[in-house]
Amino acid sequence: MNSFKEKLKGLFLYEPTQNYEFVLSENNAADADKDVSTNFLPDRDISSSLDKNYDYLKVQYNSLINSDIIFRPFVINIFGKNYNALLLGIDGMISSQLVNNFLLRPLMETNSNANKTQYTKNGIEFKKIKKTNVEDYIFDKLMPQNVVKKFTKFSEISKSVNSGDCALFVDSLSIAFVIDVKGFESRGIDTPKNEIVVRGSQEAFVEKLRTNTSILRRLINSSELIIENSSVGTVSKTSVAVCYMKNIANSSLVEEVKYRLNNIDVDYIVSSGNVEQLIQDNSEVAFPQLISTERPDKAVNHLLEGRVVIIVNGSPYCLIAPGVFIDFLSSPEDLNLKHQYANLLKIIRFIATFISLFLPGIYVAIMNYHTELVPTALLFTIAASRNSVPFPVIFEILLMEVSFELIREAGLRIPTPIGPTIGIIGALVLGEAAVSANIVSPVLIIIVALTGICSFAIPDFSLNFTFRIYKFLYIFLGYIAGLFGIAIGIFVQITLLCNLRSFGASYLAPYAPLTNLNTSISYFISPIWKRETRGDFLNTKRPKEQPHFSRKWLTWKDKK
Repeated sequence: MNSFKEKLKGLFLYEPTQNYEFVLSENNAADADKDVSTNFLPDRDISSSLDKNYDYLKVQYNSLINSDIIFRPFVINIFGKNYNALLLGIDGMISSQLVNNFLLRPLMETNSNANKTQYTKNGIEFKKIKKTNVEDYIFDKLMPQNVVKKFTKFSEISKSVNSGDCALFVDSLSIAFVIDVKGFESRGIDTPKNEIVVRGSQEAFVEKLRTNTSILRRLINSSELIIENSSVGTVSKTSVAVCYMKNIANSSLVEEVKYRLNNIDVDYIVSSGNVEQLIQDNSEVAFPQLISTERPDKAVNHLLEGRVVIIVNGSPYCLIAPGVFIDFLSSPEDLNLKHQYANLLKIIRFIATFISLFLPGIYVAIMNYHTELVPTALLFTIAASRNSVPFPVIFEILLMEVSFELIREAGLRIPTPIGPTIGIIGALVLGEAAVSANIVSPVLIIIVALTGICSFAIPDFSLNFTFRIYKFLYIFLGYIAGLFGIAIGIFVQITLLCNLRSFGASYLAPYAPLTNLNTSISYFISPIWKRETRGDFLNTKRPKEQPHFSRKWLTWKDKK
């Protein structure tokens, strides 16, 4: 019997093993609490000895285990003398064709006679050797690339090599040449996926930093467009570009953006969303404080208004600072349409925003506290539909709202070909089944469906998320205190938004405080020929963006 019990214990009971062959070092726990430097090799100047530089680079790039690091030793013949040289690059980041044809070929060809001049005196040929500096000769004669830089520190070299450049080290020279031979694969310019506009540019940002900055350069044909580069992340060293119009943007705003970026102390940054969370004014508030967009035309419009655009390498979305509440309710298409059309869309968008935020809470408040506000015939209809429902209103609406959020999230995560189908079928089947099973009333299905549809009319993805969060807050306020609770919630929320700042700008500008509304930044826009000034809250160097009479053809016609 005892043996049978032991066998059962051996089959079904787990006893942790006490002795393991692999044991972690005791020093690891102590080292975890220390501030370990990401560069275990101290940064130093490039040596004139190629062997010392080679040894340093092999340790820095872990050449014994890294399979994509390329070290190409070769010999350069200059002035009849051989110089050992070393080319450093990363496979997959550089273009092999550019390296072979425009770097190695010119350097490895014989140049022994390049510095000699032949002349004849008294019938005798003489050769005169010119004295030329090796560094200047390589830079001026042997580098056919358009971008060649000289560096003296290994930290500068590694930063360039990691971004796709090649580094050339030559014996006897205490500098290194960095050559632009980038050739890594990247996605081509495509149409916007999440910010679809009917009448507007059909270009979208991509993951490559230089492609994005070139799009801005092409759209803004001005030398006043400044693009400054910096890096964020002690390990990743992600390239970040700060773009602004020098003759328009407020200098204090530009300096504040650069100050925040340069004072981010994190190991890595992989997207613009990480940067947004690290530089926004108040992280406790759910409302977005920087504009995120994948559309270059939207970024250009904000640049010309006097704002600052932040582009992160590897992310197809750029950030725009500062961002105010009105910006997140506006679409890039508003500026491409006549003001009558744009204002009609803005009215519809405002109604949709109000419904998506307050309708569920107002329904709960009316059903619990304010039934006298509902017409008698409609009230009897609602009461009859809820007669067989055993749950209170708060349970019904929370059940359906959570179900709708689950369907929306599942539709995003399911593969694209079947995602919309699953979302539509899931909503129809669940709604019909819930009504048939007397779990919820038909009126509630209409309320939840209308709220979900209106939420899709909000142009900004982040603001949509914010309203989805606050929607549940107003549901609870309506359940606790009715319309009075919702009014208190609105009052507190507006008070908090009035105190919120985005890079020094009031979040409710230009309405709180009230300033000039005759601009493109106000919610309801005026005709384009009347938008004479930029937003007052930006304090730009050029407050006026056009003269009072911008349609000169019309004034000339009137004169005649």
